[in-house]
Amino acid sequence: MIKFILNNKDISTNLPAGMVLLDFIRYQQQLTGTKIGCNEGDCGACTILAGEWLNDTLQYRSYTSCLTPLGNAHGKHIVTIEGLNTADGGSPFQGGSPSAALNPVQQAMSDESATQCGFCTPGFTVSLAGFCLSQQAPTTKNAIASIDGNICRCTGYKSIERAAARVALLLQKRQEETPVDFGIKNNLLPPWFAGIGQRLKQLKLSLNGDARHSENGITTRMVGGGTDLYVQKHDEMQDAPIRFMLDNPALKGIVQEDDRCIIGPSATVTDLSESPIFKKHFPRLAQHTALVSSTPIRNIATLAGNFINASPIGDFTIFFLALDAMLVLSDGTSTRELPLRKLYKGYKTLDKQPGEYIEKIWFRLPGRNSRFHFEKVSKRTNLDIASVNTALHIITDGNSIREAHLSAGGVGPIPKFLEKTSAFLEGKPVSETTILKAIMLAQSEITPIGDTRGSEAYKRLLLSQLIKAHFITLFPELNVSELLAVEP
Repeated sequence: MIKFILNNKDISTNLPAGMVLLDFIRYQQQLTGTKIGCNEGDCGACTILAGEWLNDTLQYRSYTSCLTPLGNAHGKHIVTIEGLNTADGGSPFQGGSPSAALNPVQQAMSDESATQCGFCTPGFTVSLAGFCLSQQAPTTKNAIASIDGNICRCTGYKSIERAAARVALLLQKRQEETPVDFGIKNNLLPPWFAGIGQRLKQLKLSLNGDARHSENGITTRMVGGGTDLYVQKHDEMQDAPIRFMLDNPALKGIVQEDDRCIIGPSATVTDLSESPIFKKHFPRLAQHTALVSSTPIRNIATLAGNFINASPIGDFTIFFLALDAMLVLSDGTSTRELPLRKLYKGYKTLDKQPGEYIEKIWFRLPGRNSRFHFEKVSKRTNLDIASVNTALHIITDGNSIREAHLSAGGVGPIPKFLEKTSAFLEGKPVSETTILKAIMLAQSEITPIGDTRGSEAYKRLLLSQLIKAHFITLFPELNVSELLAVEP
């Protein structure tokens, strides 16, 4: 039995846990304000909010409901555009005609003419409501970032940006209030939101274990956020026996033990970006994560899912390959440790048994003499698949490279740890000559193919230029003109 709160309504359902939340919302609950667009997590028309208790705080995050299995709504508060209706005494509109009254987010979109046909408008409104319910600084930049997963914007960017700026300006009035209290007081949320926190606590207490799946000797599919699995195998997952990993407390968390960072495999990209440990040791983290998918996807995409998906251009796979991350694999009885770079044996082929799953991920945190950088090139800056991505982690001893770890994606059938190039860099001085020789060696380690994201020659050029970008960023004293003057 799956139980959650949908807007102001308690839900209990025995429908297949593998069906997508979007279908349940539209076809079982007739909440048609949540739209069907791309069904791939790109357009943002299906955006909803999911609220849950995290670190003793009620937190809301935006999700793409087209990629969220119904089972991942278990124990949460799911909010659709209808649940943001503040008219009619805060009635959780479940059909019929809502009042003409608009909440401040909707009013900002209307006043700035930030909507045309209206199809995508509910998604924008929900995403901006999610920003209002977050603890992010109330800046225009952050407001605009919150709608980076809503790319259906036929009236153009500027009118939508102006609407987002108005929302940010309203939030600047918030002082010591919780986001929910402020939202109710300022008509951003209906009054019944005030009781959701207590209702969620009671719901959690009533859930005796995880009833979203029943194995009974059947081989189950392990699902984290589902952000790629549901793109590739949407119909197959509807009735599949699933073992849900996203909300398993034993698989969550990011902690530091001495010089090691230990990560639960169900940690999401957002969890990483908000982690004090990651913020401390990766000062460019915000720049790096902004290049990865979009806010609603980052909110549900898990680290282990990125690894196990085995995409040759998995962004965080490339990120953690350069950190020489280690995996602890478990079959439920015994465990074994495996370097991430040894996981990939061939295209979508892993050194992993069918019953094994990632129990833990760890790596040694960068020290005083460590430097790390991640680069990605794609057709769109945000919410796009990389043509080539790459990461470099260097430990220096004076002007000499003591240790180097270079990874690259989009240049072969697997996420690639450039072993020969990394070994070459060790013991060498940081110099223009060293970098150019390393680039030549890297070219011998890669086997890119031409596809919709670029020709073989283009990808080779990209990797060369991105390696230069790593060093220019990490060692600004280098002679940039000399590096860029040399043809790859």
